[in-house]
Amino acid sequence: MPYKIIFMGTPQFSVSILETLAKSSYQISCVYTQPPKKSNRGQKLNPSPIQKSAESLKLSIRNPNNLNTDEELKFFEEINPDIVVVVAYGKLITKRFLDVPKKGFINIHASLLPKWRGAAPIQRAIMNLDKQTGVSIMKITEELDSGPVMKKIKIDINPSDTSGIILEKLSKIGSKYIVGVLDDIFKEKDKFIDQDHSNATYAKKIKKNEGKINWEESAKNIIGKINGLNPGPGAWFEYKKIRYKIWKASIVNRTGLTGTILDNNFIISCKDKSIKINEIQREGKNKLLLETFLLGMNFKIGDLIE
Repeated sequence: MPYKIIFMGTPQFSVSILETLAKSSYQISCVYTQPPKKSNRGQKLNPSPIQKSAESLKLSIRNPNNLNTDEELKFFEEINPDIVVVVAYGKLITKRFLDVPKKGFINIHASLLPKWRGAAPIQRAIMNLDKQTGVSIMKITEELDSGPVMKKIKIDINPSDTSGIILEKLSKIGSKYIVGVLDDIFKEKDKFIDQDHSNATYAKKIKKNEGKINWEESAKNIIGKINGLNPGPGAWFEYKKIRYKIWKASIVNRTGLTGTILDNNFIISCKDKSIKINEIQREGKNKLLLETFLLGMNFKIGDLIE
């Protein structure tokens, strides 16, 4: 009889891992995901990427607004899962749930724990100009992302890597290793090592106002913000009271008065060096390559960018 799994996840990062498990010999008894959310335009309810995937796989789905209820606990206990796999579910799991599965809860976390515990590990790693990140496969305990770790897989962060690129890489790593990890756990070949909590750092949820570019920062830090906040929520500036998001940019070895336009290619000076924009988006418009954007842009060299 196959081992029974409950899967808990929400964003695109979780999808390939769910699909890999669905093709394996393990039985996914239920998929938990966040409830559908209203979109900004039209207020249409949009199911999560995991819900869409689970529906296509014809899996049982639960998306409670409140996980910590007697009703959900009873449902968990009736399934009597052997293990619960969590991949960016987005809700805290209380002890009375953690005690239900025979082999506990395991989590695929997108950082090299104990660094970047929390909600936005990929974005924070890029914005911090980290050289490496990776995946940690760990046991879930009551304290956030603090459980013992079974496996870490490292990757390099390239200067042009965005959060979207790193997310895709780490998702593929998670899907590559998840079945082998479960096999080792059920064969009792697993070895979990406690984290060094004194080295813990925390990746707080990204706030929209963090996207505003401060031209008094170094060009490297500004590129880190642009890449870390791509594909969302985006790094932005204001020019003549209109907001613009920069999606791709590079550093050029030029200097000038901080925060001003230096030439006809819309190069903007930073604290040190400058930023050359490659892809930009005016508020309410589509993304454009810089060459196309400049065709309709009226600006003067020396203008101040806010």
